[in-house]
Amino acid sequence: MRFFSLVCLVVMTILVGCDQATLMKKMTPPEAESAAKGYLDLLQQNKFEEIEKDLDSSIKTSNIRDTLVQMAQMVPSSKPASIKVVGSHVLHGSGFTTTNITLEYQFQPNWLLINVATQKKGGVSSIVGFNVTPIPDSLENINKFRLAGKNPLQYLVLVLAILIPLFSLYALVLCIKTKIEKRKWLWVVFVLSGFAKFSVDWTTGQWGIMPLSLQLLGAGAFAPAYGSWVISISLPLGAIIFMLKRRGLKQQSSTEPFVQSNSEKEDWLDGMEK
Repeated sequence: MRFFSLVCLVVMTILVGCDQATLMKKMTPPEAESAAKGYLDLLQQNKFEEIEKDLDSSIKTSNIRDTLVQMAQMVPSSKPASIKVVGSHVLHGSGFTTTNITLEYQFQPNWLLINVATQKKGGVSSIVGFNVTPIPDSLENINKFRLAGKNPLQYLVLVLAILIPLFSLYALVLCIKTKIEKRKWLWVVFVLSGFAKFSVDWTTGQWGIMPLSLQLLGAGAFAPAYGSWVISISLPLGAIIFMLKRRGLKQQSSTEPFVQSNSEKEDWLDGMEK
């Protein structure tokens, strides 16, 4: 079990490919990060008027002050132990730019996710979204890949995500070695393809199905920065059909048509006349 866990962790580490903090730093506009931190500071100091004057009319409701007060009550008055950008998205539209920043604050012993969405239009920036969400631990630790404590469906999908690519690769090797007279490359592509997709969230256990989907080697794993791993499997239909038809394909390619030479035909006709 330890070896299996080590293999999974190595594979996931390779898939991540780079440090998450570095990736987020490159994706996040510095001015947007600074603005998001500034609004949280105002909330922590109960300076609600300063926040309200920057609110977009779409979210400035009659009870917005009560909402801000409730949000402020979730933020400790102490200095945060750490602040980390865990989400960043910039949308450029026609005449406007929307920036969505999510910050992870660590207070002792609390953790908070602060989401601030701002929209810049005509040189004027306004807040179009502002949320405070308590979380039990850091996102990195919550979504860390671990084998313990998962449900049977998650374990089944993980095992199949390992076995299906191995089966597809085995079928691919046989396909390459098998003498197929016509359009062998189509068989190769068919064997490599997985059809439909069943995905499971490794952190929450939630699952979903995409009937119209193709997946290389019939399995995959993906995790956004600081997000949970999503493991997906597909039906290796091409590999299955090839394995079922392989013997017939071999027999078909090994069967050569009988061709009789002219001299043999003449000898046969002479024998018939005699």
